[in-house]
Amino acid sequence: MNLQKFIFAVYPYIALTVFFIGSWIRYDHEQYTWKTDSSQLLSKRHMLFASNFFHIGILAIFGGHFAGLVLPHGLWLALGVSDMQHQWLAIAAGSVFGLMCLAGGLVLWLRRAFNPRVRAAGRSMDLFILSWLMVTLLLGLSTIPFSVGHASHDNPEVMLALSGWVQSILTLNPQPELLDQVDPVFKTHMFFGMTVFLLFPFTRLVHILTAPFNYLGRAYQIVRAKRRA
Repeated sequence: MNLQKFIFAVYPYIALTVFFIGSWIRYDHEQYTWKTDSSQLLSKRHMLFASNFFHIGILAIFGGHFAGLVLPHGLWLALGVSDMQHQWLAIAAGSVFGLMCLAGGLVLWLRRAFNPRVRAAGRSMDLFILSWLMVTLLLGLSTIPFSVGHASHDNPEVMLALSGWVQSILTLNPQPELLDQVDPVFKTHMFFGMTVFLLFPFTRLVHILTAPFNYLGRAYQIVRAKRRA
């Protein structure tokens, strides 16, 4: 088994297994660690800009990857979106939201790395996972010039190969050979992206899985001031 076959046929299942089982075990046994570990109370400077840009950007990127790589190719065609329209849409959205995420993430990284109060209250894993996300993001942005080159020549083959590979993993029929002609920068980005799932259960990223929907239907809180007689 060569390295490419291991990374793109075996490693995805290792990462996903650790992601699901690790998250389950952590939620079951360490619920008090299942939180955002927000440091906003320690320093609010630039947080409104940085946090919003980073979170909006990264959620949009995740949604775009899901729509572009997981949804069946035939669905896009049925919606009247051709392969080239799909590719240009991915390039435009990836550029806008990628740069948003980069701007916000850079501020958050600098804050966590160099703000004494935030650094003292945080854990080494907090800075590590943020650094890993930023490198993954930079690699993703580095793929855009290659995608533009492919789109300029009306060549959607790489996009279709990436989508086909993702769907082959999800259907338990891995086909790493689909990536033989894909540029190395895409493969490196994909490796870093898969490793995010591997690291996920051991970081503060777990808070993503807990959406406070019950907050919308909770009972009102009545707060009374304590007054002296």
